[in-house]
Amino acid sequence: MKPIRASLFLLIIFYGCLNPAEVDPAQKDKPLISYVNPFIGTGGHGHTYPGATMPYGMMQLSPDTRLDGWDGCSGYHYSDSYIYGFSHTHLSGTGVSDYGDILLMPTNAIQFKNGADGEAGYRAPFQHENETAKPGYYQVLLDSTGINVELTVSKRSGIHRYRFPENSTQVVMLDLDHRDEVLDSRIDTISKTEITGYRHSKAWATNQKLFFNIQFSKPYNFIALYEDKSGEKGVKAAFEFDPETGSDLEIKIGISAVDETGAKNNLEREIGTKTFEEIKEEAQSVWETQLEKIVVESNNSEYKTNFYTALYHTMLAPNLYQDADGRYRGMDLEIHETQEFDYYTVFSLWDTYRAAHPLYTILEQDRTNDFINTFLAKYEEGGIMPIWDLSACYTGCMIGYHAVPVIADAYLKGIKDYDADKALEAMMHSADQNHLGLESYKALGFIPVEEESESVSKTLEYAYDDWTIAQMAQAMKKDDIYEKYIKRAQYYKNVYDPESGFMRGRFRNSWFAPFDPYEVNFNYTEANSWQYSFYVPQDVNGYINMIGGKEELERRLDDLFSAENETSGREQADITGLIGQYAHGNEPSHHMAYLYNFAGKPHKAMERVHQILTKLYTNSPDGISGNEDCGQMSAWYVFSSLGFYPVTPGTNQYIIGTPLFDKATINLENGKQFTIVAHDLSSRNIYIESTRMNGEKLEGSFITHEDIINGGQLNFYMNDNPAIWMSREGDQPTTEITDHLIVPTPYIEKGDVAFKENTTVSLGNVDPAVDIYYRMNDEPFKIYNDPILISEAVTLSVYGEKNGIKSSEISTKFYEIDPNRTIALGTEYANQYNAGGDDALIDGILGTKDFRTGTW
Repeated sequence: MKPIRASLFLLIIFYGCLNPAEVDPAQKDKPLISYVNPFIGTGGHGHTYPGATMPYGMMQLSPDTRLDGWDGCSGYHYSDSYIYGFSHTHLSGTGVSDYGDILLMPTNAIQFKNGADGEAGYRAPFQHENETAKPGYYQVLLDSTGINVELTVSKRSGIHRYRFPENSTQVVMLDLDHRDEVLDSRIDTISKTEITGYRHSKAWATNQKLFFNIQFSKPYNFIALYEDKSGEKGVKAAFEFDPETGSDLEIKIGISAVDETGAKNNLEREIGTKTFEEIKEEAQSVWETQLEKIVVESNNSEYKTNFYTALYHTMLAPNLYQDADGRYRGMDLEIHETQEFDYYTVFSLWDTYRAAHPLYTILEQDRTNDFINTFLAKYEEGGIMPIWDLSACYTGCMIGYHAVPVIADAYLKGIKDYDADKALEAMMHSADQNHLGLESYKALGFIPVEEESESVSKTLEYAYDDWTIAQMAQAMKKDDIYEKYIKRAQYYKNVYDPESGFMRGRFRNSWFAPFDPYEVNFNYTEANSWQYSFYVPQDVNGYINMIGGKEELERRLDDLFSAENETSGREQADITGLIGQYAHGNEPSHHMAYLYNFAGKPHKAMERVHQILTKLYTNSPDGISGNEDCGQMSAWYVFSSLGFYPVTPGTNQYIIGTPLFDKATINLENGKQFTIVAHDLSSRNIYIESTRMNGEKLEGSFITHEDIINGGQLNFYMNDNPAIWMSREGDQPTTEITDHLIVPTPYIEKGDVAFKENTTVSLGNVDPAVDIYYRMNDEPFKIYNDPILISEAVTLSVYGEKNGIKSSEISTKFYEIDPNRTIALGTEYANQYNAGGDDALIDGILGTKDFRTGTW
């Protein structure tokens, strides 16, 4: 009997290894707000701010150290040594500057100049050792005046607490002229302890209105109003207080985009008679609750600081844009009111649709409904959903119509507390406009470079957005809509050049040349061809088939990460965090490492993800490798450190990378918990040997949204061997378009559109099985078999056909250059401005008026 008992004992041990008992959820070892370092991202190009704010709050009460410049977008840069004051609105991680509204600055003399010109002014030097920042709280000592400043906030209101040196002069400057162009402003005195007013300004948001109500804890005994050269008042004011009434001064302030009444009401409802310490405690309690949505365990405190700072950064935007009474300023600049949902602004959607909004579908499902209801309200008010909106203004910044995937991703994940029919209507409305290259995109299946700047990026991102419309339409059983947009989702094929292997700008029939995949030019958005040639998240498997298979995808990814990390062409500050040509500092690269899973090489994804997590995110002011972009850079870190990432929002899949924490628990709004355990994790053991979901073996190198939302336990078993986990056929995730397949449009492989004497034209297609048809001028179409000799001005029209399905018809004019005309250029020109090359001035082709297109 002893041998039998031993075998049974071993069997129990083996079964226990495969089916581990449920472990306790991850526990915090101290308050999570203590791990947040708001100074991360305030240096380098992170463009974050360190001041006090609430999760998704309207007020961002923070110091301003910089008045302009790209690295001054948030108003604060860690390398600066002067503080100009403390304003109440700030942007987190953007690449364009705005906000900095309603500046207050305590000082010891009335100085209406800010001192930026080196002359006397109210700015003051400071040192970082005398500065503190925590969620909901900021403190600094101003060196030249000895004034200690503390700040804390509620959602739409805040409190300044100033401690002046004993018996020193007490002055507070109010500057409405700070940073932005002031269109109109007003300062009204209600009493010796209360003032109100507004600032109407122009910057990135070209028509922004912000109203304020300020209440002092003691009466001022003198007020001076600044009068500018035109005699206008109401831009600056100085308030002097009696030092004999005590060294402390508290200032409570409420803000509103509606009116002064709204500002006062916000202040009274949120702060009222509460003390500074009470508001600070409330703010930090709210932040602690927010951060507890994910609890991680690790012996590495730096990793925990990076994680909780990243999680904190994901919650700084979008921003509440609605008063406590439900009123808000809409995209028509009129005042609206709703009690049904909270209304927001600052949607940096080109960035945040990728990972930040998918993160919210897990952590912020109720708020996601509010975001979508906000989109639909903006659609009704302004006539279109936002691309990048800011304080009731459409900024016209960035590309795509990425409110669309945010809605589709939420809908397909069961988040549906809004009018789905209206949402689908608004989504199609965005997609069916005739601006920003969409007219050509719809007619031709791509955007020619001569007709719109950033044509390659727009074609690729429109195609993804269209795919998400198709997915939502299919889920709503609207088959005709599904068919229309699933066809458009394949238009990425029309900008793929099989000879170079890159996504490439093309004229109507010919490729943009000369071509350099390292070149940053106006065919791409903040990127080059390397950084956009892997962007087909809606049809990864179709992309794999198009380029030649999984081994080819692996090779290309290897080349991407090992290429020279220099770019050519124009200088592009956003291209940072380079590993080869992978640019983690900008969003188009964020999904690329996870594509190794689709190639059957997940161990390579693990290597690159771990490298990015540990090298490109650090606990330092320059600890973010690019603009933080309203939470997207941080959302990548949050997802990836947990061990998975949403490569394709609009599917329910999260692709597995490698975890950074021994244990992590997501505390869901439905009361359930999802716990991730990484067994034997270490700096060497970054490779997954096996995985179990609730005791069952995973079927592929991904998990689903339902796995997370239903709660449970994901176990990673780690080692230091890049073994064969999920590398067999069938283990890979699948994202593929399989029906209503299109025929890609033909293109000119060889031949000159402008020529002397003659040119020989060869035609090609991404799909070699496509039959190509062509005609000259109005001749009948005939099938293409051999190169075409063209010796006179002519219009060449082509289309492709396969299995009875035709592509779009494309026409190109050919120009005969007078052989007696010659030109010699004595100055070298940039490739992106070549407008046709050396003969551009004599080829007879009229250029465009937009310097960002390929024929300017």
